[in-house]
Amino acid sequence: MLTLIGRELLFSELREPLEEIAGIIQMEGFCEKNGQIKCNRCGASESSDRQSAPCACGPVCYYCRRCLQMGKVKRCSLLYSLPESNQFLPLQEPILTWKGDLSQQQQEASQDIIQSIESGETRLIWAVAGAGKTEMIFKGIEVALRNKKRVCIASPRVDVCLELAPRLKKAFQEVEQVVLYGGAEDPYQYTQLVIATTHQLLRFSQAFDVLIIDEIDAFPFPVDQSLQFAAQKAKKTDGTLIYLSATPSKKMQQAIQRKTVAASILPARYHGFPLPEPQLKWSGDWKKAIRQEKRKGAFFKQVEELLIRKRRFLVFLPNIVLMQQLALLLEKEYPARQFATVYAEDPERKEKVLQMRQEAYDFLLTTTILERGVTFRDIDVLVLGAEDPSFTESALVQIAGRAGRHREFPRGLVLFYHYGQTRAIKGAVKQIKRMNRLARERGLVKS
Repeated sequence: MLTLIGRELLFSELREPLEEIAGIIQMEGFCEKNGQIKCNRCGASESSDRQSAPCACGPVCYYCRRCLQMGKVKRCSLLYSLPESNQFLPLQEPILTWKGDLSQQQQEASQDIIQSIESGETRLIWAVAGAGKTEMIFKGIEVALRNKKRVCIASPRVDVCLELAPRLKKAFQEVEQVVLYGGAEDPYQYTQLVIATTHQLLRFSQAFDVLIIDEIDAFPFPVDQSLQFAAQKAKKTDGTLIYLSATPSKKMQQAIQRKTVAASILPARYHGFPLPEPQLKWSGDWKKAIRQEKRKGAFFKQVEELLIRKRRFLVFLPNIVLMQQLALLLEKEYPARQFATVYAEDPERKEKVLQMRQEAYDFLLTTTILERGVTFRDIDVLVLGAEDPSFTESALVQIAGRAGRHREFPRGLVLFYHYGQTRAIKGAVKQIKRMNRLARERGLVKS
């Protein structure tokens, strides 16, 4: 029965027989209002989101295509739930076992978060990459847990969830937590502290007193209305919603200006050094150079220089095909060097990232999958083909944010190699410089 509390599941997902679950609530899979048909799980209401299909219930049935990956919600389906009652046992003190220190701006943001949790408001924490967002939320989580509130930290990216989980476990050592994502090996269990991808929020309803969404600008959350619907549905009506982002959308920035969303802006990194500002480098027709196996030009000279200096680095490319072509070229040029390629569907992605952290590789070639959610100790960053549409302003800011994150290595090289400057390139550079300027004005960074 515990596995259904605060959840919204299909019959096939229930672990106990219906007759053994007291107080169960049933809701139809779809509802119709003012001629509009809507999926009750994900909120999809476009006709293109529904697919007609034969069904045992009769000749006229359909299912929701939008949330199909989470299980088929049909016209004849029922969704089952139990209300969240917050019957948690008192936690062993100290709840927060993290002993680190917060910077001045982190302390201010932490207090803002606590205030938002106590008042039940929505707040955006706009913090540059490397500002220490995770540490800022610890005190707020502690306050919520002590008051028997249920807390969820969610992110659109599995990588982010997997990086957050051990950090939260270390910070709250006596607090049981569950980590939810597609393909997770461990089964769901009812806990007061939950870490989940935003897709997993589709299976919750009125569950969380505090919902913290990290990397709200990460694909697909900004463009997927069903995930935004799921977030609102998973949060209690009077609950708190905290957004974390280094690159909030223009819409969110406008909401801040209109003061319709409370915001805490943190322009400096926790270690007090400015953000590495990207240098723009003309690369010419770099795709042609790779196809013709020409190992000349500014990019290849830079790779050579970094290897000679024994600098470890990341190279971001627009797509897998170009990445693999470049990998073959670099293998021929540097047969003794250790490196790997990483992309979203790479089955060895986690292991490769771990090996890079352990400094087993000299460099990594990657798509935008590593633009966020990963931290390396001392790294330089190169973007080849920064003019490609896949490199949005947000992506480029995040990519630049991989450099200089560590307290002992606060500086790093960031190079955008391009075949023509784009609005995204200019916008990313402008945003990074603006944050550095704001940090200096507030006296938050060292010269």
